[in-house]
Amino acid sequence: MIFFKEILNLWKSENLLSQAWDETSEMMELSHQMFEEAIYNMREGVKRKKLIKLKKRDKEINNYQKEVRKKVITHFSVSKNIDEIPSGMVLLSIIIDVERLGDYTKNILDLAINYDEKIISENLLPELREIELVIEKRFKKTLKAVNQQSEDRANLLLNTYEKDIALASDKIVNNCISGDLAFENNQISTVVSLYSRYLKRVGAHLKNITTTITNPYEHIGYKHP
Repeated sequence: MIFFKEILNLWKSENLLSQAWDETSEMMELSHQMFEEAIYNMREGVKRKKLIKLKKRDKEINNYQKEVRKKVITHFSVSKNIDEIPSGMVLLSIIIDVERLGDYTKNILDLAINYDEKIISENLLPELREIELVIEKRFKKTLKAVNQQSEDRANLLLNTYEKDIALASDKIVNNCISGDLAFENNQISTVVSLYSRYLKRVGAHLKNITTTITNPYEHIGYKHP
């Protein structure tokens, strides 16, 4: 059973894996920057052209993913140390989730691109703003937990995930479908339900990244028994 701290030491012991880790860290920072800018621009109602330009930055995340894969595969094509295999597998797992963070950020930007008004969450639904704020905080805390290899920070994030995000998002979506939440028009209802769901998915992928700190490889993305 190999945990995150042991894996990080392995990454830093080999040049290619060290480079792959550095690029993964940069990839996470970029996804965080994109997410924060997406929310800011959505709330400010910036021009469509700027939103589209920000959306295209997802290609940079994809490029990072390709480079990390290349470095990991190259390393293991020449390395005969099978003990290092889990380290590469965990790293590849992380970049999948980071890539998905970029995808859901693009989805959020699509809402802003196709909705004519500013999307200010608390004006649409106070509960939506609460989820938005939680995700913003979790994004920062997840990066800090990973960079500091802090199991305490990671466990705190994991222990509060369901309560903070998933259940709240599900309630909003279900109430939009059932009609228990009423808005001025169907367009607003669509924006609220989709944005709530996108935020939930961002939170889920942040959770997956967090489990790489606390869980052995076979339990990444799940509660560790």
